[in-house]
Amino acid sequence: MTDEPIPSADADDRLAAAVAAAERGGAVALDSFRSALDVETKADGPMDAVTAVDRAVQERIFESVGDAYPDDAVVGEEGDALKTVPDTGAAWVVDPIDGTVNYAKGNRVWMTSIAVCRDGEPVAAANYAPATDDLYVAGSGDARRNGDPVTVGDTADPNALLVNPVFGVSASHRRELSKAVDTVCIEFGDVRRFGCAQAALSGVATGELDAVASTVELNAWDTAAGVHLIRRAGGRATDVHGDRWRPGSTGLIASNGEAHDALVDAFDPVE
Repeated sequence: MTDEPIPSADADDRLAAAVAAAERGGAVALDSFRSALDVETKADGPMDAVTAVDRAVQERIFESVGDAYPDDAVVGEEGDALKTVPDTGAAWVVDPIDGTVNYAKGNRVWMTSIAVCRDGEPVAAANYAPATDDLYVAGSGDARRNGDPVTVGDTADPNALLVNPVFGVSASHRRELSKAVDTVCIEFGDVRRFGCAQAALSGVATGELDAVASTVELNAWDTAAGVHLIRRAGGRATDVHGDRWRPGSTGLIASNGEAHDALVDAFDPVE
């Protein structure tokens, strides 16, 4: 089964704008990193955090994108922005600070993430980690980190796979996370939990992780950019049943491709 990226003639033009916006937004976040923050919690409890910095970063990114492509749709995590990716046309998917809990704790594992989608499919991505100054990008060509091409790893033995389960913080997601951790511990090598979905997906694209797995629908801002990076780095991304992943899919299995079918078999809830 192949997982070839969907071509888009304008992906590389928008990639340059995505990189600029991610760097501008990331700079806003970095200015307040490891400083005193007012941290609020959202509907799903104390682990569902947001800060004024998240909102300021999103506003800065929206301004940057709007200046470059004023007619494009923009999807964002915070406020009253669109929450779903349109099925047609160009759309930007923004996570101002992915890993807000890490950010608020002073942990450096967080990212400013921007994906460009065309007709519902990610076609360009910029994931910027300001605290480490690492930039992961992909358009129609190779995935790159800090300008250098990257590829997924080649681990093929299921018993050696490093798998990062990605779930939200609601009670239902936490129950599914518990099941997923058990599955990894029984079927695969070991569990990693970065606390930042885009960092984990970027890690698969660079070979630092072998797979990301989820059995629930994840938000587009937590996934779209990283999925595109993995595909351009030679990996695969499907839903939990093994069909091609796109925003709105149920579950996500994103891997180096070497043992992808084994991952799908282990996490697919259909017996």
